[in-house]
Amino acid sequence: MTFVNRGVTSYYRPAAFAPAPAQVQRPGPDVRDDYERWYTETVPNNRMALSLRSGIHTEVAWSLDRLCRLCHNDQFLLKTIPGLIDSLFEWPEWYVSEGYKSITDVSMLFSPSPEFACQRRFALESLFVLRNSALNDQNAWELFNHSHTLPLLLQAIQNLDFQRDENIEFLLHCMDLMHAVSTKVVFSMTTPSPLNPLLQMASKSRDRSIIMGALTTLTLFFSNPVNSSFLSADSPALEASIRYLPLLVDKPLLDTCLNYLYAHISHVSMARAFLLHSEMPSVLKLLVNVLLSEQPLLEEKVTLDITGSVHTVPSIHLSTRDHELTAEELEPLIDKPEPQRCYEWMKLMFTAKGDGQVTQVDFWNLYKDTFTPYIDKYPLLVASDVIKNVNTVFTTAQAMVLQDPVQRFVVQGVDRRKDSVVTERFRCLWNRSECSATPFALASELYDHVLQHLGPSEEADVLCLWGSCTKTHSHKAALWTHVLTHLSSSQALPKHPSQSDTITLSAAGSPYPTDKPTTRPPPPPRSTLITYQKPIGDPSSTSLTALLVLRILFRTSFASVDAAPRADADHFGFPGVIEETEELETMEVWDESSDREGEERGRKAFKGVRGLLESVRMKDDVLMGWVTEMLDAGTLEGHVRGVTL
Repeated sequence: MTFVNRGVTSYYRPAAFAPAPAQVQRPGPDVRDDYERWYTETVPNNRMALSLRSGIHTEVAWSLDRLCRLCHNDQFLLKTIPGLIDSLFEWPEWYVSEGYKSITDVSMLFSPSPEFACQRRFALESLFVLRNSALNDQNAWELFNHSHTLPLLLQAIQNLDFQRDENIEFLLHCMDLMHAVSTKVVFSMTTPSPLNPLLQMASKSRDRSIIMGALTTLTLFFSNPVNSSFLSADSPALEASIRYLPLLVDKPLLDTCLNYLYAHISHVSMARAFLLHSEMPSVLKLLVNVLLSEQPLLEEKVTLDITGSVHTVPSIHLSTRDHELTAEELEPLIDKPEPQRCYEWMKLMFTAKGDGQVTQVDFWNLYKDTFTPYIDKYPLLVASDVIKNVNTVFTTAQAMVLQDPVQRFVVQGVDRRKDSVVTERFRCLWNRSECSATPFALASELYDHVLQHLGPSEEADVLCLWGSCTKTHSHKAALWTHVLTHLSSSQALPKHPSQSDTITLSAAGSPYPTDKPTTRPPPPPRSTLITYQKPIGDPSSTSLTALLVLRILFRTSFASVDAAPRADADHFGFPGVIEETEELETMEVWDESSDREGEERGRKAFKGVRGLLESVRMKDDVLMGWVTEMLDAGTLEGHVRGVTL
């Protein structure tokens, strides 16, 4: 095999791929960069793999240049080129074991040697290819199972000084590669762990990229519940997340801090311990401010009608009474002969009613009292004829004898005709309601009329004759004052022009009017409309994470009031939460006094952020329900164990 000088379009062509004879017409090869077949052949003598292991810097540079472009393709699989993964690990392993030692304060005062700069670039490019390839699930699985992956990453974060700018790019590539395999890594007390170096990077680094990379890696590690035993209440990563949480304008860093905080307190023991943290109240305020800062500005006006069934009655009370013949009705009857007069009279005074009943005596007396004054024109019918005529006018009616304890003679199937009349507010009830005066228009006119009833009497004891009143007064002046008490109950207050003419009842069967209107149950509002502003857009992912953290802390603060959060379908939003019964088997017993103190501090802190929470609005009803639940709990002055919120 020989290598030729490579330009942009030059390439190595093995003899096996020589052009076909001219007489054979075949399509020409695709010679575009990164598409030459011999670059990606799945054989041990692949051109790129051989060049990478040749040790010749120009060949290594060419191979890495091709691989850096190929690794962007989702179809690029490391396992299809035998030996490629081993070759890609050579230069990064050299750097983390030997190469990094050449980076000193003295050596960095001047330009590094060309050979060291070239080798360092090879290490970075090789790690870059591995890191980009790991974005493919198949490549990530291959790298996780490879014997060089975890030792390289562990050695890199342990040996390289993250405070030196020269190591930043290499460490970032290592942490990106670690992201692809982190969820499959399980920490052990007997094997080296990347946990401590990552914690130091997150807490002490002044480089934003290193901080974000370390926190993201730790978040992925602790998303696996098996690694939860390595969490600590005073974790440097937790302090770093709290420290950078106020940087609301830096959304990527804020999102990274919230993700780690969520992964940290998703474990029951860490959530309880966090309630005792000195910064816990401040963190709650910051989390609510995150929701407010990212709250959608566009809102819509929502009107909700919650009016229930409304039952009303007229404000003017209607009463019924037996119909009495008026002068207009009586005058035509006087000149009619019998029995026609009796027939017409029955039609005016009675009506057919299946369960109606009138005694025969009352029937006859009504007839007799009506026409006795006019007996000089036509004689009255005898009682038996009047009773017989009922069946002629009302075919369903009939005279019968009821065998009650006392024998009664009745007319079955008819009843007195009823008149509905408006209660007369200013009607005179003197002489035990027997006054014949017509109702008055004003209360003053009624009072003047009552004074006429009193007259000039000078009796010592004057009796009130209004309705059923039995009051007796010693002199006339006291009676005048007493009469006013009856008039006040008869008159109605003037209505506002906008006031309805009906009265709302508390239920469909509520009696009206009542003797004690002040004890009547209050009726529901006639029209109940709730108007509020609702966001149009959904909250961002950062706001959702902040809300989840708030909810976990809220449920932990009220753990003795309500059931603690569970990782099941009924407690959406708590992935990674370990059942308390299972966790107690692997952790030491929690101090009950500390538990109570933490819950008290948590409830007090949520009460303190209630004013901020009142301004939070969510489009989703479930998420808004979480906020409402925290608001309701924040109003509690105390805590009663066993009460469900």
